[in-house]
Amino acid sequence: MSFPCIDKLETRQRDLSNGPEPLYEKVVTGYNLFHHAQPFVCDHGGVLSQIQLAYETWGRLNKDRSNVILIHTGLSGSSHAHSHERNTRAGWWEAFIGPGKAIDTDKFFVVCTNVLGGCYGSTGPGSVDPLTGQRYATTFPVLTVNDMVRAQFLLMDHLGVDRLYASVGSSMGGMQSLCAAALFPQRVGRLVSISACARSHPYSIALRFAQRQALMSDPNFNRGFYYDGVMPHVGMKLARAIATVTYRSGPEWELRFGRRRRAADQPPMFCADFLIETYLDHQSEGFCLQYDANSLLYVSKAMDMFDISRSVTERLRAQREDAERGLAAKGSGGGRTACGAGSVCLSEAESPESHVGHSGVETGDEIMADLVAGVKNVMQPTLVLGVQSDILFPVKQQKEIADILRRAGNTNVT
Repeated sequence: MSFPCIDKLETRQRDLSNGPEPLYEKVVTGYNLFHHAQPFVCDHGGVLSQIQLAYETWGRLNKDRSNVILIHTGLSGSSHAHSHERNTRAGWWEAFIGPGKAIDTDKFFVVCTNVLGGCYGSTGPGSVDPLTGQRYATTFPVLTVNDMVRAQFLLMDHLGVDRLYASVGSSMGGMQSLCAAALFPQRVGRLVSISACARSHPYSIALRFAQRQALMSDPNFNRGFYYDGVMPHVGMKLARAIATVTYRSGPEWELRFGRRRRAADQPPMFCADFLIETYLDHQSEGFCLQYDANSLLYVSKAMDMFDISRSVTERLRAQREDAERGLAAKGSGGGRTACGAGSVCLSEAESPESHVGHSGVETGDEIMADLVAGVKNVMQPTLVLGVQSDILFPVKQQKEIADILRRAGNTNVT
């Protein structure tokens, strides 16, 4: 039995050993940088001495700065949602942003950021820690979706935007959009959440866990300290293959590939044989060096922990405020929580698993009441969209978002 896929991986591994620069550092160009020079305290107690956010804009800001639409990205999205003069490549939402389009740049000033924790210009695990001169790697503090949104509103402050016309996002972007409306209800005029959730459910958590396990099992992962060596190419490829299965639908694949094989007249093989397998192999290979492995760990974990419930939101805020008081007491002027080499930075009393998948209450009625309380101030006109064949964020989760908003008293939910 021949194994051409293993031969290919071994060849690629040898090529990577020659030390090419990671592609993700060159994927996106032409963005602006917002630099926040003050300490940024994260919900789980870690402190970044300063942060920067990559962002891009389209359209014109009106005189009273009331026409701003903030676009939130999915897990691996860059700020490049649409093409422009400084980067003419098509953006990831090219078809929906522009003159006369769904997000009309003749009317609106559109802003999109690369999230905190990402690798396309914003501060993330691959960034250099100004306190040490070394890349953060897995000393980077654990993040929440709330942290990402709070960083974005620092950018809004910088731009002089008091109130958004709308907050719009899909997948993790939909989580951010809902979070923005809940954390900053007076600063968000309208809410659009697409294929997201009010809290991450066990099925999606399990899938992302499998991705992270595949990634961390790569012998080159080195507990996240791989930047001076070979990137964890195989682990990232496997993680992306698992993710792609969740991003696409069964009906789509039935139409595109069916059960067709690449070479029906050849004996079966363990490497890519069916067309769907060749598609997964191609997609994952194309992605594996275009996104930082550590960013995948941190951002996907933030998705796992997302829960709009009041009890979770208040607990995270209390933790952060405790850390802020501790930082002020130390008078450090921007130190960060100390972390051991190769360990994820956490406050002593906290672990990311403590908020995964539930709100700390037991019954369905209590969980629902906690979710409703978490959106009690989200009274903006709201549009919730879902996809019938979505397995990662099924339609029932979209109905849950709409349901809790209506129970909270929002009478303008579509």
